[in-house]
Amino acid sequence: MRKILFAMLPLLLAGCARDSATYYVDSTNNHTLSLRRQQDYFWNDNARIILVATRMPDCQRQIPLGEMIADEVDVEVFASPDNFWSLRSGDQVWQVETQNCALVSEKGPATGTKVGEFKVVDDKLVFEPAVAPAVTPAPAN
Repeated sequence: MRKILFAMLPLLLAGCARDSATYYVDSTNNHTLSLRRQQDYFWNDNARIILVATRMPDCQRQIPLGEMIADEVDVEVFASPDNFWSLRSGDQVWQVETQNCALVSEKGPATGTKVGEFKVVDDKLVFEPAVAPAVTPAPAN
């Protein structure tokens, strides 16, 4: 009986979400924003969301963003000059800077240029880059 119980334990965790996605700020892979989604129990619809801000070798920090419904994580990312970032999910906005990898504010509007968003696609957290607006050529005179 005990062996059967131990064999069934992994099935209890089968429905849990535990993944991450990363936005690479530059081509060196030393400057990133990663979002982690962690659902501890399959019966809980919410998942803890943690931002990992990294600008190596100067800083790397985990910044808890709270809880969201595990299958409905949708966090937009906006870039501003001087390593300043705004993350927005619904009405909630977090402002983070990667000079020292710190949470600056948890209020205010999202500022900067949208670079993409973290979202759940096919039960997996992914980062989707923003689509650059199409440039319309100027009419020839």
